[in-house]
Amino acid sequence: MTVWTVSTQSPREANRIIGGEAPHVNARLIAMADDEIPLHGGNASAGVVRIGDTVRRPTGPWTPAVHALLTHLHAVGFPGAPKPLGIDEKNREVLSFVPGTVPWPDHFDLLDPDERIGRVARMIRDFHDAVADFVPPPDAQWQTLIPADGADIIAHHDLAPWNLVIGDRHWAFIDWDTAAPGTRLWDVAYALHGFVPLSAHPEWQRPDAGHRTRIFVDAYGLDEIQRRELVPLLAARTRSMHTFLAAQAAIGRQPWMQLWHDGHGQAWQADADYIEHHTPEWEQALLG
Repeated sequence: MTVWTVSTQSPREANRIIGGEAPHVNARLIAMADDEIPLHGGNASAGVVRIGDTVRRPTGPWTPAVHALLTHLHAVGFPGAPKPLGIDEKNREVLSFVPGTVPWPDHFDLLDPDERIGRVARMIRDFHDAVADFVPPPDAQWQTLIPADGADIIAHHDLAPWNLVIGDRHWAFIDWDTAAPGTRLWDVAYALHGFVPLSAHPEWQRPDAGHRTRIFVDAYGLDEIQRRELVPLLAARTRSMHTFLAAQAAIGRQPWMQLWHDGHGQAWQADADYIEHHTPEWEQALLG
């Protein structure tokens, strides 16, 4: 659940933009030549900086597996993710920077047209198709925060408007650190929550939520069996976020404990209750 604030024009002119694509660079030279600009605004963005046309992030045991995944995606022609550029002299991962606007929360109007939410769904389908034949390294470690309903693919697990960059022509998903085994429908259920959105909050509830859900699922290309399987996952996937935050708060693990105290857990629970209450509406939208 990450959104960052960075510059659209120069590293010193802040805006709600983030990135990912750059020409091949020498990470060490850029580190010496450019200022480090912290990328603020995310729920877990400590230590994340922009240097020139790259983003630097702390590494973890999962970093080699995530870089293998991103390398595979670009090798098979999926452009909607940052390129991994290695590890710098401070043992930070180096990713390419894609300029554009993060739609959540201030620019969600960028996703209002049916064509835009359809484009998001097609991007996710393209990612799932591209990752289908990915073979993880034999020693791959993944940062699995919430166990999925299966392990058909390596899923993103945080496909949401706070992790989408909309450029003039190029769109990309960011924040791949929690990529891990999962399923297509687990990713789709989570994405629908954010991109429709399926929200209990009065400011985000939409009278056209059923219509947007149908547009998304049609664009992704789910068949009837998959649609029937998706309906109960909509609430279950959303409720899993409340369960996760409650468990992390109970053991004092940051940044999740702070998110819990800030009301994120309550918000996820309310959204899950709203989605469950409106299950007949989603069934009608997807199958009617």
